[in-house]
Order: sequence, then C-alpha cells, then structure tokens
Amino acid sequence: MTFSKLSEYFEKLEATSSRLALIDILSELFKHCSNKEIEQVVYLTQGRIAPFFSSFEIGMADKTVAQAIALAYGVTKDEVLKLYQKKGDMGLVAEQLIDRHSGECSDSRISKKTDSGQAIMTVLSVFEIMTEIAKTSGEGTVEKRITLLCQLLQKADEKSAKFIVRIPLGNLRLGIGDPTILDGLAMAKLGNKSKRKLLEGAYNRTSDLGLIAKTLFEHGIGAVEHLKVAVGKPIRSELCERLPTPEKAIEKMGTVDVQYKYDGFRVQIHLDRRPTGLNAQNLVGQDEVKMFSRNLENMTHMFPELIEATRVQVKAKTAILDTEALAYNVESEEFLPFQETTKRRRKHGIEEMAKKLPLKAFVFDILYKNGESLIDNPLEERIKILKETIREDGVLIPSKNYTVSDPKKLGLLLEDAISKGLEGVVIKRLDSLYEAGGRNFNWVKLKRHSAGELQDTIDCVILGYISGKGKRTAFGAGALLVGVYDKKKDMFVSVSKIGTGLSDEEWREIKVKSEKLKVKSKPARVCSLIEPTQWVEPKIVIEVLADEITRSPIHTAGVSVSSTGEKESGYALRFPRLVSFRTSDRRAEDATTVEELIKMYQQQGKKYRVLA
Repeated sequence: MTFSKLSEYFEKLEATSSRLALIDILSELFKHCSNKEIEQVVYLTQGRIAPFFSSFEIGMADKTVAQAIALAYGVTKDEVLKLYQKKGDMGLVAEQLIDRHSGECSDSRISKKTDSGQAIMTVLSVFEIMTEIAKTSGEGTVEKRITLLCQLLQKADEKSAKFIVRIPLGNLRLGIGDPTILDGLAMAKLGNKSKRKLLEGAYNRTSDLGLIAKTLFEHGIGAVEHLKVAVGKPIRSELCERLPTPEKAIEKMGTVDVQYKYDGFRVQIHLDRRPTGLNAQNLVGQDEVKMFSRNLENMTHMFPELIEATRVQVKAKTAILDTEALAYNVESEEFLPFQETTKRRRKHGIEEMAKKLPLKAFVFDILYKNGESLIDNPLEERIKILKETIREDGVLIPSKNYTVSDPKKLGLLLEDAISKGLEGVVIKRLDSLYEAGGRNFNWVKLKRHSAGELQDTIDCVILGYISGKGKRTAFGAGALLVGVYDKKKDMFVSVSKIGTGLSDEEWREIKVKSEKLKVKSKPARVCSLIEPTQWVEPKIVIEVLADEITRSPIHTAGVSVSSTGEKESGYALRFPRLVSFRTSDRRAEDATTVEELIKMYQQQGKKYRVLA
C-alpha cells in the first residue's frame, strides 16, 4: 500500500464523527492491507511506530519538526513557526507549504517508481524511515532526525505530508480509540463483530494491537486466542467497581479478601532473570526489570529503587507483580499525599529525587511466575504464591490481607485505613480470577468522604475550556468543560463545567498542558451540547469531587431515547471541584465511564432534581 493511499483513509477518519462510520472506514482500510504491512498500518493508525508500552518512539519537538519542514520546502524556520501559531497544527503547516517545494530526495528507500516513472512512497518504506528516526542517538541526533524527516517530506504529497509531520509529534488527530480499531479488525477479517471479544481478550493480555492484527491476518482467530501473557508486555490492569457501604459489599460479595487502598502510581513490575547469551561464560540480559503504568507507559527509568528491590527481593526467575508505589515513611507509617508521589514522575534528576522522596511498592497481586501465567488462578492461590515469592523487609512490601465476612469488621478496617491517611479499602472475591482490563464486582473499592459528598471521586477528561473573566483572563481559562468515557460508543460525553477547586498555579498548568492539544473544532470522539471557547483533544485526566450526581438536559453523559422516542436527560455533577491531575497514571480511556456514573447515581439512594 502506498502511504498516499493510507493518508486518504486518515483524511476520511479525521473528518468523521460517527463511530459506526469510523469502523466501516477502518474495516475498508484493513481489507486493503497485506499480511506484511497490517502490523505497521495499525501502529500508524494509533499515531505510533510501536506499542504504547514500548519506550521506542520518535518524540520530536515542535521546533525540530519546524526545521525539517523549512528545509524541505525552502522557507525559514521562523516562517514555519509563525504559520504554526496561526494554524495550531504543524501538519496543516506542511500541507500549505508543500506547493513551494521542487526538490528531490536522495534516499532510495523512501520511494519506488511506477512504470510511468512517477515516484511513490509505500507504507513500509515510510515506517522504516520513521523507525530509523526513533533509533537515532548520540552526537548529531537532532541534525540526523531533521535530515531524515526532511527527505520524507520532499517526496510526500499534501495529504501525506500532513500525517508524516503529525506522527513524530505524537498527535495524529484521528479521534480513534483502541476499541474502534478492534472493531475494524473484526469487521475486516471476520466479517462481523461477533468474535470481537476474543480480540479484546488478547489485547488485555498483550497490550499490543499490532501483534494482534498481524496474528489475525497471518494465522486466524484461533492463533489470536492463544496469545499468552509474556514478561515484558504489560497486562491491562483489572479495575474496581464501587459499592456504597460495607453492608452492601458483604451482602453482594459474601466472604472477601480485604486490602488497604493506596493512592499512588499503579506499577506493574516485570522481572526476567533468564540469560539471553550464547553460553554460560558470556551471559547478557540477566535480571532485566521493566515497569509499566496503568496506561501502559514504560516507567522503568523513573524508579531505580524499585528496580534494585525487585532484583533482591523477588524469589523467581520470571515474575509479573501488580503493585501500588507511593512515598511512604516506614518509621511513622505515614503515607504521603499523591501530589507528593507525583514529584517522582520526571525525566531528569531521577537519582537525586529518589534520595529525597523514596518510594515503597505495596505488592497486592502476582500475575506470572517462572514461565507460568497465574491470571486464571483463583485469588486465594495467587496470594499464597505471592507471599512465597517476596522476601520481607525491603522496598517491596506485600499487602496485608484480611479475610472478612462480617460487615462490622469490614467497617472497622475501612475506618483504620482512613485513620492512616489512606483512601479506603479494596475488597475482592476469594475465588476471582485476574480479569485483565476488566471492571466488575470481583473487585470493589470502599471509600468515605464527608457528609453531602459522593462516596467516591470521579475521573473526568477535559474537553475544552471557557475563557476567564477578571483575574482569570490572564490564565486563558475561567472554567473547564469536562466529560466521562462512554465505553460502548468509544466517545467522551460532557458531564460538568468546573470553575472551582483550582489554584492560580493550576489554572496556568491547565493552559500549558492543553496548549498542544488545542483544536479548531469539536474532536471526533467528543459529544457535547455545550460549545467551549477552546476545544482540546480529550487526553487530560483530572480527579473531581462533587456533592451529588443529577439529571441534566444540557449534558450528554448517559443520554438515551425512551420508548416513546423522547430524549431523556443526561447526567451531571453538582458542585464539582478539582482534587488532582491524574495525567501521570491515567489514559483518557481509563476515566470514569458512563456506566459507572449511572451506578453511582443509583447508589445515592434518592432522586435528585433535574438541573435547568
């Protein structure tokens, strides 16, 4: 497939807001892919050249890309940046400037020629150069990357140039989530979505859409079903449902395992001690440790103390541990706030910060040991294996477990957790398997807030902001339009406007965080009746506390059509305020879902008035 043809599909996807239409376009695109290129096409559709968990990415800065565009099209870097300020999208800048170009490309890998002598670029050749850009390191890295990107742009048409530029910047703007890609693959290769759950199950185990696509195209759905958990590939985290009280929890779940709920980084630790060398005298790759966040990001370089602790404390050749890492004072048993823990998320000064703010990782589950997946073992068995695997008295601390069937005892444990400065407790069915990527009543979290507030916070996604008045004019934002995730529709739907709970510094931070995410029109995956001053791509996650959930005709969360054909009101938050930013450990798709929101509304135990 030519990259120009792929760009035509990208154009269609970018211009489409209907999820069903997006699936149809993706299905058509995938049907035109060969077995040799489907993996690369899927990664490119995600705006990447590797899975999300891979640290292998391009990551070019705006000014570096601007320099490549300037060289490719015979203009100055300042002209490019000036046009960028006006358009807000470097891809549109390249698309506009390409008409001025008349140069030739010196790299023979980039283009082939048709019988008529016209140069073309294939998807595989562009992917190869993108990969080389990502691999470039050492002295002269920036210059080499600029040259390679320049050569790509010199052979691109208008549509291709736009997307070639957006990929290194990590902002493809197609408005497509992973569930939609899975639907497209199912339609393209299986003819319908009846077996789509099998693809999703494989994705939850491997977190690699490219691998799933390649396996499906080359070997069929049976081979996809047999894709196994592997060290080095993160497993999608199992998540918790909510119940309002200990009484309701025991009533629904019976005898449960109880653990404290820690508010830190969800870190999945992978250990592989297997030698990869050719002989015993020349072993390499021993004691490899990798760590991944809940949103599949490779965080290994951030936590040197956890790497060393894993090597020392884990009694296994291979293992995958599910943990929560946070700043913790062992002597005083003091758990520091999440805002303190987030200071450890950095690219520079890591060793120094590790000394100032050391982390402890509370290990609450084991998913793999010595070559065997444990996700299909009951929780009771996994807990026993975990206790046999972790050496005590170190940075890795096995979570304390309590088996409880009495709601009063559960209530006391909840009170004890809160007295220690924790959020609450997590309760789990003793016979439950580890359902990767799942959220159900096998795991339930119990939290407590002050009177008049909901029983839990809500993770919302910023959809846009409304210009401020008075002193907020300087911040560029006076209120935020926020939404939650509609998993069935793979869209973000509005749930509230937030204007309180933010300090002056946080308003400025929102302005900075959203600068590269600004778009001129409503993103394809957003459904909102409210038009903010500025739309942004739905990527910034914030934790919100509200007094209650109400019904509202102006918000789109949970909007449905009744049997009489009338539209029913959506759901909204009353008196919402920001608690914290969760961008560091949440993808937008990990935000609170509409389904969860409706359950929280029902658990309030009474009907609230409809907001005007």
